Parts: sequence; structure tokens; C-alpha cells
Amino acid sequence: MYLLGYDIGSSSVKAALLDADSGVCVATATSPAQEMPMQAPQAGWAEQDPERWWQEVQHATHLLQKQQPFDGHTVAGIGIAYQMHGLVCVDKEQQVLRPSIIWCDSRAVNIGNKAFAQLGQEYCLEHLLNSPGNFTASKLHWVQENEPELYERIHKIMLPGDFIAMRLTGEACTTVSGLSEGIFWDFAGNGIAQSLLDYYKIDRSLLSKIVPTFGLQGKLTEAAARLLGLAPGIPVTYRAGDQPNNAFSLNVLQPGEAATTAGTSGVVYAVHDQIAYDEQSRVNTFVHVNNTETDIRNGVLMCLNGTGILNSWLRSMTGNLPYNEMNILAGKAPVGADGLRIYPFGNGAERILANADSGASVKNLQFNIHHKEHLLRAAQEGIVFALRYGVDIMTQMQMNIQRVRAGHANMFLSPLFRQVFANTLNVVIELYNTDGAQGAARAAGVGAGCYSLKDAFKGMECIATVEPDAGQAQYQEIYAEWLQGMQ
Repeated sequence: MYLLGYDIGSSSVKAALLDADSGVCVATATSPAQEMPMQAPQAGWAEQDPERWWQEVQHATHLLQKQQPFDGHTVAGIGIAYQMHGLVCVDKEQQVLRPSIIWCDSRAVNIGNKAFAQLGQEYCLEHLLNSPGNFTASKLHWVQENEPELYERIHKIMLPGDFIAMRLTGEACTTVSGLSEGIFWDFAGNGIAQSLLDYYKIDRSLLSKIVPTFGLQGKLTEAAARLLGLAPGIPVTYRAGDQPNNAFSLNVLQPGEAATTAGTSGVVYAVHDQIAYDEQSRVNTFVHVNNTETDIRNGVLMCLNGTGILNSWLRSMTGNLPYNEMNILAGKAPVGADGLRIYPFGNGAERILANADSGASVKNLQFNIHHKEHLLRAAQEGIVFALRYGVDIMTQMQMNIQRVRAGHANMFLSPLFRQVFANTLNVVIELYNTDGAQGAARAAGVGAGCYSLKDAFKGMECIATVEPDAGQAQYQEIYAEWLQGMQ
């Protein structure tokens, strides 16, 4: 039997096929070959067409079948991971009404800030554990205010993963974890955040029915099966946002454990067994995938928008060198890049900066000293320093992070980036041969009854461990200097 996982990103859709018995990934595919575009009709906006995600799911599935021909009847379950906080609006015929307002879109910042003030900081933090901020509920209110005729046609709103599940099964549904990431969940009341809906004048009927994170969420329709080349009736048995799913992928399920990614955005996501929040909502708390009524498991997430996108921008500015060559070149500059400092805040409003959209900046640039390698190194160091800034906020919430797990992908392919991360955050990094699509497939196995949570990680290997080295003390000093430059 096989398990099929999808990771619906903003850059691409990844698919993975796992052998359920061994837990070994037998095929992977990414579509499209080039990054999916984001539309920005105005500064600070970011939109994508949800139907494009569905097209890429189909293409990625066909690519898997070319690598590893498999009978659709042998798939025990389908799992979905997805870019968080996006808004998809559909009508009664399940047709998309407008482009999705995705995670890094900043248009609703002022709406969320106003709600935080008027609902009251005490209420928001005690019930929502977050400011309404720039999350899905605030984005929906933006549509309500600015596109009222379209808003009246909305039958259901959903997150990106909910949309793909609907295309697979024909059913509109969501999860408690998903509702929490959209700031629709009341932690204190253990239910829908009705006070927030009332404040925004959002009808509760726009929210989809709730299904378990692990378990039957619907079955593949005949129409979807024809498009994918699979058999109808395959169960969809798991769904989670990309960061909770990434944590699951790395077996980060217990308090004190943390996962990190450095793709388009950079994230540190740590599990907490307390109802905790940052008073300024600079880091955010969501329901983790293995939360239960008796065992609290929340994920505390710090997100840096300007991570891999900075590296990608530099690549386009420096002759489109392959990323591995950029990493080698960055390593030729000295520690601290001869004083060059980069502040990677150039991809919309940053939560760790209290939703400020400060833009990126470069400081101490000397034309006679600094060259391409300095710029590349300063970028990698600056990304790590910004991640450390967010982790410091998490530390103030009584979270003790000493060991971090990451997939061997994206910026963690850079030996320089890994070592700077270990030294600056004073943590041990474990790198694993997994990714979000493989994690979604494993989780689908849990939802389908193939595995228990404890047994879901067979076939996954730690391929490298990175510990702080002799450069740790120097990086603590450089980080302190970088921090002063933020003021």
C-alpha cells in the first residue's frame, strides 16, 4: 500500500509517494518547474489563483506516476499540507470568486490592529492567543468592506488546504488547527470565536464544517480521480498548515521540541503545553496537530517573510548563479562580512516587528571593501539574526529551545547558513531526509489507521547534526551589533 502527500506552497506544489510498510519515500515531484507567480495589484498585496494550485496538484501527481507507476486502488490515504493564513472564497457551485489573498499579503494589517484595540487586548490574547492581525479573518473583513457585491456571493471561505481538499472530495470542511490559524478559534471557549465574527459582522455559516486533523475528511470523487489518474474513493485522511505539518514531518510533537524552515519565509515553530501568548502578538500560537482535550499541544510560530525570497532576489541581481555556488561564494567572505549588515524585512508586514512593513535595508556598505561574496554572506547572516530575534520573543514566553530539527532543503542546504544558525541561536540542529509532502503522506497514514503517532516515522533518517562551534562567541557579539542597528 502507498500513502500520497501534497504540500501546497506559494512557490510550487510538491507531491510524495510513500511505501506504507517501510515508510520509505519511493517518488517525489514538484510542479511547476519554475516558481508560481504572485500577483501584487498594489504594494503590499499578494494574490494567487487557487485553480492554479489545483492544476499543479494534477501535474505533480502525473509526474509521480511516471516515476513510480501505481494503481490508485493501492493508495490507503491522502494527506494535505498547505501555505497558511490564505483566504479562498467560493460560491454555491464551489467556484472561486476572486484570487486568494495569501499569507504574505499586508492589506488587512490596519483592520486587524483596529480589532485588537476595539475588542481589547485582554480579550484577544486570552481567547484568541493572538491579535486578529493580518490573518484570514481580517482578510475576509477587507473583502467585506472593499468588495461588498462579491462578498454577498460567498458561500464558503476556506484556507488553501481546505480548497484543495474540496477539489479532491467535493466537500467543504476545515480543522480546528486551521480555524486557529485563521483566528477563528476561541481557545478559552474551546469553540468558534463568535465574538470576533460578531465584531467583523461575519456570518458563521461562511465557515466550513469541522473534521479531525487525522481521520476521514472525505473521499476522492470520480471527477477528481479522472483528472489525477487515480481511483475514486481514496480517503483524504489528514490536513494541516505547512508549519504544523513541517513540525509533524520532523517528529516535533512534544513540549520543548522545535522545527525550522527557511524557504520563501523563515520559521521557527516550537511545541508548548501551555496556553501562552506574546503580549504584542509578534509570535503566534495555533492549535498543533496532536492537540487533545486532555493534552494541550499548541504550536508557537515566529515567521520571517523575507528569507529565501531575499536569497532569490540576490540571485537575480548577481547573474543567476546556482544556489550552491552562491553558498560557496558566501563562505569566502569573513565572519561578519567585514561589518556589512542586512535586515531582511522586505516582503510585506513582519509579525515579529508588530506588523510593521519597514522594508529591507543594508547598513555599513563600503564600496571599496565589500564585494559580491560579502553581500551574499551578510544576507545569510541577516536572515539568521532575524530568526534569532523572533526566538528571543519565544524565550520570553518561557519556552526553552535547545534542539531544532529541519529538513535538508532550501537554505539549510547551505553549510554556512546551518553553522551561523547553530552558533547564533546556541542550538543543535538535526537535519532529516524529509519534507512537507512526505510528512503529509506519513500523517495520512496515521489518519488512515496504518500507523500510530509513535510509529509514523519509520524510514526517516537523521542525515546530519550541526552543533555550535568555536565561532559561537563571535556570533553572539555580531548579533548584538546587528540588533543595535535595528533601533
